[in-house]
Amino acid sequence: MAELPDDAPRLRVLLAYLERQIADNATVATYLSLLRDDVQQALTRAERPAPRQRSMRRAKGASGPLPSTGLSRPPRAGDYEVQMMCAPDDPGDIVVHAAGCEQATGSPRKIRADEARALLVEPGIEPCPTCRPEAELGMDVA
Repeated sequence: MAELPDDAPRLRVLLAYLERQIADNATVATYLSLLRDDVQQALTRAERPAPRQRSMRRAKGASGPLPSTGLSRPPRAGDYEVQMMCAPDDPGDIVVHAAGCEQATGSPRKIRADEARALLVEPGIEPCPTCRPEAELGMDVA
């Protein structure tokens, strides 16, 4: 614990200073609290045992490669990405992907499942037709 003065006037000055700092930094505190919550959720997901993978089986007599799902790895619950699709001559669209979708290019931003749901009901925001995050989220965005 920090060494504090014994007299009330200096303690009042310190307290007033700390209260001003807390008020002035409320935005930073809110951001850090939200970031802490995201890290705690990610830690919870990371510590869960991995779900058993279903194998993709071929029909009897079928040959050739298995069909692609568009995902380079199976998505985890709550693991999504949002991508701005902008070209110099058009305002672009916003596309939501399941994490790991091969169609996501550039630097898509990671988002939670609740954020993906909220985005997918907004006009101008589309789900990726390859990985279909709306189906994984149990949504019908038609």
